Amino acid sequence: MTEDYQDLLRNVSIETRAFINGEYVKAIGGKTFKDICPINNEIIAEIESCDDKDIDFAVKSARKSVEEGKWSELAPEKRKEILFRFANCIEDNLNDLAIMECIDIGKPISAAIGEIKRCVAGIKWFAEAIDKVYGDIATTESNRLANIIREPYGVIGAIIPWNYPLMMAVWKFAPALAAGNSIVLKPAEQSPLSLIKIAGLAKEAGIPDGVFNVVPGYGEIAGKALACHMDIDKITFTGSTEVGKLVMQYSGQSNLKNVSLECGGKSANIVFADANDLDYIAKQTVGSMFYNSGQVCDAPTRLLVEEEIYDIFVDKIINESKKYMPINPLERESQMGCMVSAEQMERVLEYIEIGKSEGAKLVLGGNQVLKETNGFYIEPTIFSDVRNNMRIAQEEIFGPVLSIIKFKTSEEVIDIANDSIYGLCSFIWTSNINRALYLSKKIKAGKVLINSMSDSNWSVPHGGFKQSGFGRDKSIESLMQYSNSKLIFIETNKDYI
Repeated sequence: MTEDYQDLLRNVSIETRAFINGEYVKAIGGKTFKDICPINNEIIAEIESCDDKDIDFAVKSARKSVEEGKWSELAPEKRKEILFRFANCIEDNLNDLAIMECIDIGKPISAAIGEIKRCVAGIKWFAEAIDKVYGDIATTESNRLANIIREPYGVIGAIIPWNYPLMMAVWKFAPALAAGNSIVLKPAEQSPLSLIKIAGLAKEAGIPDGVFNVVPGYGEIAGKALACHMDIDKITFTGSTEVGKLVMQYSGQSNLKNVSLECGGKSANIVFADANDLDYIAKQTVGSMFYNSGQVCDAPTRLLVEEEIYDIFVDKIINESKKYMPINPLERESQMGCMVSAEQMERVLEYIEIGKSEGAKLVLGGNQVLKETNGFYIEPTIFSDVRNNMRIAQEEIFGPVLSIIKFKTSEEVIDIANDSIYGLCSFIWTSNINRALYLSKKIKAGKVLINSMSDSNWSVPHGGFKQSGFGRDKSIESLMQYSNSKLIFIETNKDYI
């Protein structure tokens, strides 16, 4: 795939309007915003910029669909059938959707294709789960029946991040729809294309009008309006911890809607001297670290290496990382593309300067590259001799910057791993199963992966502790979070028998 992205786009149909009540519509206020391609800093399209009026229109449409039972009261097997058709429609448009994500975010086209395929699998996974969730019967006296059922919340608001536009949307809407809810999605202003596109596919698949709505706009306007709306029953958000805290405030200031948050991370990746195959671990670490240019919430950005193997393992990491020099993400061989925006690139470059000033040793990268393209590219960057109290080890950079820290003992590495405001994910590499189990219990994180860097299976939950947020995406646990538990209690009287 060597053509200029503009050539590829000639055959890609880009929709720029909001999708509300089963139709593409312009923003009520008549405003638009520019969608900028980070590959070359050129304008892709002018997107409708929605505000509180559009959000209200979408929420009212969603509420009407709930009250009419268009989706919530549909037989489970019918909802399953429609969601399967929806997944197949997305699969039929795989290449177009992948190109949209590539030019919107700057991620390699091969990665985008793989992610869209996973989205298809995820929708089908939740569709299959629709009729697998049961209620409960509590143990009571013989003349009483305590029936515990699950009911959809009603109208769900979902605020989607820019780093995985369609994937994160699927994490939200697939379980929400499977549970019988209607949904209003607000894509990130940096990456609206793929989510706007699939809204039309939802209707094509048979999802009733008002059930699936996509409202693009700025976070501080459309996102805030969604989180503050008095008729949203639940808000689900993935993004920064800073904005996640605002979403919680908006819930309290409005109708005390239920909130699920998946926020920042600074994941510790712990490598012990007894770990098997350091070359493999280095390859896995680098691949996970620089995937999506490091713009990943659970990227292993803190590499904690046992003193005995520190020097040799750092060398392996450096050599492996050199394979990830960024190139145009539309090239099939691209393993790392660019930052999502000029603002994000400047943020990352500023952190690199902070790392230098703090005394960390820059052993690879640290520079903006491919300036001639006008794109936002940063080479893979590695700091060694990092102390955990440095800002580059404590704050989420959200870019291709790895901090390597030395440790001596298991107890010391537990302290380092837990010395963070975040608690999303942690990784442990060791051949000692006793140590692995002990550390997995001690580390304060929502996920602890042992001798692995991949938990992409849809059957396992994703979510964190501390300021990484709460609530879970993926798995049956996620599906349960989009429904309310209701007790129906019946007492019988033998006198009426």
